[in-house]
Amino acid sequence: MLYRSLPNTDVSLSIIGFGGVVLSRRPQDECDAEVAHAIDRGITYFDVAPQYANAQELMGPALKPFRKNVFLACKTLERKAQDAARELDDSLTKLCTDHFDLYQLHSLKSAEDAHAALGPGGAIETLLQAREQGKVRFLGASCHDEEAALIAARSGHFTTIMLPLNFASYEIANFGPRLVAEAAEHGVSLIALKATAKGKLRDGWENRPYDKCWYEPADTPELAALHLRFALNLPSVVATLPPGEPSLFRMCLDQVDAGLPPLTAAELEQLADFYAQPATDPLFPQDPD
Repeated sequence: MLYRSLPNTDVSLSIIGFGGVVLSRRPQDECDAEVAHAIDRGITYFDVAPQYANAQELMGPALKPFRKNVFLACKTLERKAQDAARELDDSLTKLCTDHFDLYQLHSLKSAEDAHAALGPGGAIETLLQAREQGKVRFLGASCHDEEAALIAARSGHFTTIMLPLNFASYEIANFGPRLVAEAAEHGVSLIALKATAKGKLRDGWENRPYDKCWYEPADTPELAALHLRFALNLPSVVATLPPGEPSLFRMCLDQVDAGLPPLTAAELEQLADFYAQPATDPLFPQDPD
């Protein structure tokens, strides 16, 4: 496993993180084995959220024997301080821990959404108080809108920002370059979401090829490796969370063993050619509701 440091901290993260969706709706014994396997493979970074079905309840017991040696991240979708405080305490209980290493505003979807969470009475008040109380070590935000991500990065509150960063969205739709350009300036480390996403589902939700993946993923080892190398070599990116589909998660994990050097010019051209035919519908930016 490869590890990267969070600047200005004493923390190093495995560059592949374990997303809680991998565990959702599975028997506890399978979850225990999946987490133990990830630990054996060198994963130290685990991420979960209340919105991932019953993943918190499953991850808590599975991770409990290893808790002191891992970096545990959780999130809140609440935007008001009081609601976020309730959700934080509930997550701590379900995950069998007294603190989170990283606690994040979950899925900021617009500038207005970011301003609500960061404004007076917003969830940020709970996050800042929780850090003072020792309930969390670092603060972060996960975003599905680049403008929201920039607002979060510029606020000065956050150690990490999550944003979908993949070849199609970045190179074809120009989604992500602004945040990448500013991240170091604001002292923010980036976590690449949807790094192996090829694009939107072509045949609709009901016909998706993988139950726990709501987009078209790169699902061969060779293509997944190219996508991972692209995202993980963008400036300020410290880690990525692979798809929540167990088989795809393990496939991505296997690619780390081969190393993740920057893409060559020929490989970049190979990806560009791949997306030229047929026409690609990048996953981000998404159409407004």
